[in-house]
Amino acid sequence: MVSAMPVYLDCAATTPLDPRVRTEILRYLDEDYGNAGSRTHELGRRARTAVEHARDRVAAVVGSARGDVIFTSGATESNNLAILGLAAAAGDRRHIVSTTIEHHAVLEPLAELSRRGFDVTLISPDQGGAVDPDAIRAALRADTLLVSMMHVNNETGIIQPVAEVADRLHGTEAYLHVDAAQGFAREIEALRHTRVDLISVSAHKINGPKGIGALVMRRRDGRRPPLQPLMFGGGQERQLRPGTMPVPLTVGLGLAAELAVAEADARDARCRAFRQGLLAGLAPLEPVINGDSRRSVPYILNVSFPGLDADTAIDAWADLVAISNGAACTSQSYTCSHVLSAMQLPEWRKDAALRFSWCAASPEPDWSALVAAIEPYRSVERVGIT
Repeated sequence: MVSAMPVYLDCAATTPLDPRVRTEILRYLDEDYGNAGSRTHELGRRARTAVEHARDRVAAVVGSARGDVIFTSGATESNNLAILGLAAAAGDRRHIVSTTIEHHAVLEPLAELSRRGFDVTLISPDQGGAVDPDAIRAALRADTLLVSMMHVNNETGIIQPVAEVADRLHGTEAYLHVDAAQGFAREIEALRHTRVDLISVSAHKINGPKGIGALVMRRRDGRRPPLQPLMFGGGQERQLRPGTMPVPLTVGLGLAAELAVAEADARDARCRAFRQGLLAGLAPLEPVINGDSRRSVPYILNVSFPGLDADTAIDAWADLVAISNGAACTSQSYTCSHVLSAMQLPEWRKDAALRFSWCAASPEPDWSALVAAIEPYRSVERVGIT
């Protein structure tokens, strides 16, 4: 007898594939399977048309043009292309401003640039998890090439002040790159700010397929950011990202993006109701929210429970819910979260921090069962709380 799977509440790592997106993907796997680079026959032309339609759908989310969209394997590649690709054309502008709470897909390219002689300034957040846009503005210099910041923090769900930072960049030459993996097609308006130059996107965060994303390169004064390619071997994607186009995945991203925007209000309401149910259901465990809940998206919650460490809770709930104690890419070798450390939270809250994340399709678990399963493990004395 196969045991029931735990309720999946790790959507910040990846979301389930929307059945409508799956149907569209299968069409381009099984029927319209041509190479989008083949222009001499009908199957190739159909594939090319599908890719360009997907490009239109992605561009529409952020109010950009079709030609602004470069397809990649996901936000990690997009981040690398934006940061390292721009640095390759930097000239004498060798200063970059970012934040201490970025995903490692941003922090590690920045570390590489530091090794190459760039000067990187990292701004820390307040205890609520948000970065002060005035602090970013104050860090700018005459030689600042780039400001790179995330849209929604993947660990805390805190919405960062992208539009306010964009406002403060008027009159400067610095480019603004936004890692929008957690907010694309959900927290929409900030990404439509015309002073946002580069936007990184992943399909699998919005119920699309893994392995596909995009980098939006918006024109400013008629010119796109002067990126240089990181890979070579073909002319695809404006010669910035060579390789055969994965048409089924690209189509999946386009449809997922369009559906997310079309259903944004309904999905938002469902996620807010889920959050309320979670907090009410786990109230007996006295949850302490990590991050300013007034600035949080309704689909990510970072919370600590007094008397529990994260590993104990995850083990006790393993048959009931699938959750995480940090970003998916680092959770297997978990050390204290760099995000929570940057927020200067007490040690017990960092040790106990858990991330619940869900989407509009997520079912609610039996919260009372979670409370009952964890109660025997609670020990306020063990974590030094009185």
